[in-house]
Amino acid sequence: MLKKKDILFVDGYNMIGAWPHLASLMKKDELALARDTLLQELSNFKKVRGYDEIFVIFDAYLVPGITQRYDEYDLQVVFTKEGETADSYIEREVNQYITPLNRVVVATSDYAEQWLIFQRGALRQSANELAVEISYTKQQLKTEISTYYNGMLRRRSPWQIKQLADLDRLRREIETKNKE
Repeated sequence: MLKKKDILFVDGYNMIGAWPHLASLMKKDELALARDTLLQELSNFKKVRGYDEIFVIFDAYLVPGITQRYDEYDLQVVFTKEGETADSYIEREVNQYITPLNRVVVATSDYAEQWLIFQRGALRQSANELAVEISYTKQQLKTEISTYYNGMLRRRSPWQIKQLADLDRLRREIETKNKE
């Protein structure tokens, strides 16, 4: 049976402007660091959530030049050509990916863009919704790692669970006697 391909399109500067930790970097004139941080977070998110492809589109609206597309952090990173917005690029590209075999999600807080994308058959996600999903994914991963690590410690321990409980009871008794 064929598995649907999960594809996420992200309006990069829209996310940077909406996510407080990235917006603060932008306000400090550290836009390159904000972009890099966004790409790292999306790359980790891709690996954990299992997206097949993530496209991150940045406007080069007022910057002369042609569209630049490259792989970075296992993501497709695109800087649009001069005079083209990220929204128009996303609209054009999404049309190529909307098929019964693809699940396409577009992350942007631009309501007009969300409406247009939804009409074409893609799912929409606001910047805040994506931030919450990434945060939840990070927390879920920490919990899984902690559970795994704690399980590994118990397996490597030469003590049985009952012995550990007895030792803990003995420790509490000694602490109580020392307080007296």
